[in-house]
Amino acid sequence: MTQAKQGDTVKVHYTGKLADGSTFDSSAETEPLKFTLGTGQVIPGFEVAVVGMEPGDTKTTTIPADQAYGPYDDDMLLEVERTQFPAEMDPQVGQQLQVRQADGETFSVIVAGVEAESITLDANRPLAGQDLTFEIRLVEII
Repeated sequence: MTQAKQGDTVKVHYTGKLADGSTFDSSAETEPLKFTLGTGQVIPGFEVAVVGMEPGDTKTTTIPADQAYGPYDDDMLLEVERTQFPAEMDPQVGQQLQVRQADGETFSVIVAGVEAESITLDANRPLAGQDLTFEIRLVEII
């Protein structure tokens, strides 16, 4: 059989788990994930895990944070004056918000803290700083 290599477009089913065993994502109830190896469409460690697999192969691999979503960066915690938010808004810890930058681009943040005069926003990716374990099944090399 043919092994997956850089440049191949593949379809995989996967289940991603955190260190505590909880599932954070899965393709089990959806179509397989389709991507081309070597193009950066998925996290680097996931690509590395798929290379060399043959259709029908299943593997479990743990991807360290630096090969996933990177380290958690305390510099990505932003303290914003409450006056910067609309008066009718009542931000809650854990709430996801979209922030518009001066250039018009938007990015997601999580409300990390709420004080009387300020709101702390976390602009890290939600899985930053975490090692991720994936069960991967190569469905097809296209």
